[in-house]
Amino acid sequence: MKIVTYNVNGLRPRISQYGSLLKLLDSFDADIICFQETKLRRQELTADLVMAEGYESFFSCTRTCEKGRSGYSGVATFCRVKSAFSSTEVALPVAAEQGFTGLIGNSEPGREKTPEIAPGLEEFARDELLKVDSEGRCVITDHGHFVLFNLYGPRAESDDLERIEFKLKFFKILQKRWETLLSQGRRIFVVGDLNIAPTSLDRCEAAPDFENNEFRRWFRSMLLESGGPFYDVFRAKHPDRVGAYTCWPQNTGAEEFNYGTRIDHILCAGSCLHQEQDQQGHSFVACHVKECDILTEYKRWRPGNSLRWKGGQRIKLEGSDHAPVYTSLLQIPSIPPHSTPTSSARYIPMIYGIQQTLVSVLMRRQVAEQIKSSQVSSLSQDGDVTLRSCSEREKRPLDTCPLLDVPPSNICTPGFESEFLISRGDECSRISVDGDGCKTSSALRSDNIRRIPSNATKKKAKKSQGSQLSLKSFFQKSSTHCNFVDRDSDCSADRADLLETKPQTNEPPVTNDLSCSTQLCELKSSASSQEQDEPSTCSQEKNSVALLEWQRIQQVMQNSIPLCKGHREPCVARVVKKQGPNFGRRFYVCARAEGPASNPEANCNYFKWAASKSTDVIIDLIVESSYNSLTPMLSTILALPI
Repeated sequence: MKIVTYNVNGLRPRISQYGSLLKLLDSFDADIICFQETKLRRQELTADLVMAEGYESFFSCTRTCEKGRSGYSGVATFCRVKSAFSSTEVALPVAAEQGFTGLIGNSEPGREKTPEIAPGLEEFARDELLKVDSEGRCVITDHGHFVLFNLYGPRAESDDLERIEFKLKFFKILQKRWETLLSQGRRIFVVGDLNIAPTSLDRCEAAPDFENNEFRRWFRSMLLESGGPFYDVFRAKHPDRVGAYTCWPQNTGAEEFNYGTRIDHILCAGSCLHQEQDQQGHSFVACHVKECDILTEYKRWRPGNSLRWKGGQRIKLEGSDHAPVYTSLLQIPSIPPHSTPTSSARYIPMIYGIQQTLVSVLMRRQVAEQIKSSQVSSLSQDGDVTLRSCSEREKRPLDTCPLLDVPPSNICTPGFESEFLISRGDECSRISVDGDGCKTSSALRSDNIRRIPSNATKKKAKKSQGSQLSLKSFFQKSSTHCNFVDRDSDCSADRADLLETKPQTNEPPVTNDLSCSTQLCELKSSASSQEQDEPSTCSQEKNSVALLEWQRIQQVMQNSIPLCKGHREPCVARVVKKQGPNFGRRFYVCARAEGPASNPEANCNYFKWAASKSTDVIIDLIVESSYNSLTPMLSTILALPI
């Protein structure tokens, strides 16, 4: 049996990276795969994110509405099985639970509707138990021979007292749950990103007081060498390995020089499965764990692409900022036949409903069609209402012409949208008919209704996403002034004026809309042709001036960027994003990847605050301004004191 733990830093991008969920899971060739930081809310769970052939999945999503926590964290456990029902496979759990307090829910049969606090946690208040379990940080699966905890530990900055208190409470309650299970004779596996590096051996260039952190002290107290019940399985197999890291800073290129930490762990506690348990040296790790190692092939950085990090944080490599960790087990016997627990993702209403009610969806559509048809029939019988098809357009007068060419067979057809003019005495209503029903959009008087040109219903063309404009194009004068949009907007405005000034009579209007459109366009076309005949010398001169000014701005910006002292290379600009007195302030750092201080090729730790406010304003304007505001942006830049 093989167990893998992996902080995916977003399940969606990892699935996109591999092409499908199935390909991502199969790449590990493992029986149990535990993901952390899925970043999925429960309402976002869809079949393509949770279901893969040959796997059963169990999710826990964040339930908090706190700012910055919604859609954050989240864990998922995938179990590879041949059969989801009446199976003897150890990978298929006999029970599963979201969270570890018992208040989120589990799959035990006969469970009461009101969740009960998990055994051993009765001393804690219900509110604080719900709070630590509200961020979707744990899934528990019971595999008969052992209980597996898939964990994503909280992160707490040194100056964030509220999160430090939350993290302390989280691990205190978790420890109580472990102690209760161990007292019952259960074996426990704890896998996941705990956000704790236990010793200085697990951190590149750790500070002298690194191990004095209260969370590191707690972690070490849980290990066997400190009197605790757990093995650090990786260290049990590789006690002296250095540089064994699983996480690297995401925006500094630290993977290039392996400048990271080991915060993704596999812990194990409990006796072995042998009968002669009184023999010396027997334990689950000693008897059943074959190997435990880091899957470094999943790292983002590859040899040869070190220059990708020059230029700063804008360049990102594909993949997570964590590497998976795996362990392989030996001599794990089968367990009695059992089926998939009811907390499996296959039983989530969003997933179960989509899989089971495809026929009912078609039935509901058929019923909807009948309801819409009856609505249209009732409209026809109420007063003098006429719905005429476009086939009758040439036979009808102008005041009853339909808005769109719609055959009668398409009325109230699902997915079809059309509009009609319905006359009722002196008034007329514009009715929109689509797959969702019929609705009235406006009411007009019949003596003011005229034939509407076909281009009035033309949809707006989508902007081409592949045609990126150059800087020079913003300073060129457009040669076309009479386009379709201008014709429609101007003529429609003229028609509106005519309707307002014309008295309400039963005589047909004298002014013709089509002639209006033709005359306006002819005037605009003639004006446009005259402009095109003029010499373009002035425009070329303006373009040359703008190009020179832009080159001057670039030179000023280049000269304002300092050179790092270690490599004499241009630095990269950063902005302080942490709340505080320096929030939003710009600074410069060495552009090379972060690494050990002993390596001259790594980041030289150069730092300098941006002193020139004018330069800061220039950079901010260039980064934040859109194409539409580029011309006024340049005017602002040229007016700044340099």
